[in-house]
Amino acid sequence: MIKGLGVTTVWTFDQQRTKAFFTEKLGFEARDDISMGDMRWVTVAVKDQPDLEFALMSLDGPGLDPDSAEALKKLVAKGVLGAGAFRTDDCRGDYETFRARGVEFLQEPKERPYGVEAIFRDDNGNWFSLTERSEELDFSKDFG
Repeated sequence: MIKGLGVTTVWTFDQQRTKAFFTEKLGFEARDDISMGDMRWVTVAVKDQPDLEFALMSLDGPGLDPDSAEALKKLVAKGVLGAGAFRTDDCRGDYETFRARGVEFLQEPKERPYGVEAIFRDDNGNWFSLTERSEELDFSKDFG
């Protein structure tokens, strides 16, 4: 039986640079950095979330045929891939902190029906939502 999501992929042009982005700019912790022949397995994670890691997968690594790798590189470079939504209890505060660390934001914090949201890009072009949920939000009532 599936118990939950343990690892998700973030595509990167440079694993070391992306590892530094997540650890130095977002405050994640490095988990794995293992060389396995022609592949390097690099993961990072939110410090207080032991059950989910982000695998920083090289766009030049094994597992992709040349045509697929080239197509994926174009999509990542274009900035059209959304890689996820991070929960926060202070969207505006994190926005200011991350912006001061050089994180590129596509959208400053804005009120949404579900809370406050800002949108940023990682060092490759993948975009993420930074979301502070409204405490009074009831999905079954508000969106059901």
